[in-house]
Amino acid sequence: MGLVCALALLSIGASCSGARNGETSGEGSGEAQPQQGGSRAPSGPRVERLEAVDLGDLTAAERRVWVDLVNALLSPCGEPVSVARCADEGRACRTCVPAARYVSRLIAEGYERSEIEELYELRYGRDTAVEVQSEGFPMRGAPMAPVTIVEFSDFECPYCGRAHPLLAELLRDFEGQVKVVFRNYPLSGHPRAMPAARAAVAAGQQGKFWEMADLLFEHQRALEDEDLERYAQQLGLDMERFHADLHSPETQAAIERDREEGRRLNVEGTPTFFVNGRRFREPPTSLPAYVREELDQ
Repeated sequence: MGLVCALALLSIGASCSGARNGETSGEGSGEAQPQQGGSRAPSGPRVERLEAVDLGDLTAAERRVWVDLVNALLSPCGEPVSVARCADEGRACRTCVPAARYVSRLIAEGYERSEIEELYELRYGRDTAVEVQSEGFPMRGAPMAPVTIVEFSDFECPYCGRAHPLLAELLRDFEGQVKVVFRNYPLSGHPRAMPAARAAVAAGQQGKFWEMADLLFEHQRALEDEDLERYAQQLGLDMERFHADLHSPETQAAIERDREEGRRLNVEGTPTFFVNGRRFREPPTSLPAYVREELDQ
């Protein structure tokens, strides 16, 4: 299953790739590409510590890296000062302290300096926020939640299957504070991904999208036509209507709209997440920490 998957990458942070199959061209992308070191603050007095940031998990060497970075990275608040000065001076913007904590977490998790600069730019850069359509698509969680996670996913991708229960746990742990929006992105290298996506959309026409999605992810090795038929029956769907929706042009068009949105955003593989309009490039296991940081702002 999924010959295009980078199966040598066994961590939960790995993803199924569509780059070799024309899933994304990179042209006309709605996602600004981060420039390493792009959020550089002007030179000024260095801040060596911040009362609001606990560095207890860092070694002495790692603390020096943190000091260097928070004095070099530009405040996410649009002011020409460093993250450290913004936080130290208690400026009105409330994002600088969480940003300094974010840098500390990345250091503790073993990221290299250049990787931290890139991740920081994606999260706080002035030109890396994107508009991701989320209204009118399958959603779980609180509709008015302050944190929106949009996932581009493929039902045959094993990494999407591993991420699925993590997202369910995230919704339980942050009840009322997070919503997850699903966008179909079946990769051409996964022959059963498109039929599975059509089955999910068809089930959604009867209010059972998530129930079908749960079954598809739980049984990723059983996505043949007879399997999809069995899942629909298990969910108690109107089978005549299910068959009609499964093969309707409207169902295919809905999936293609999702894929086109993914191409616009330069989605290169699955799962791909956007959190509050920012590309999330850390492993899905880091989503709880990332969400806490979002809520702390």
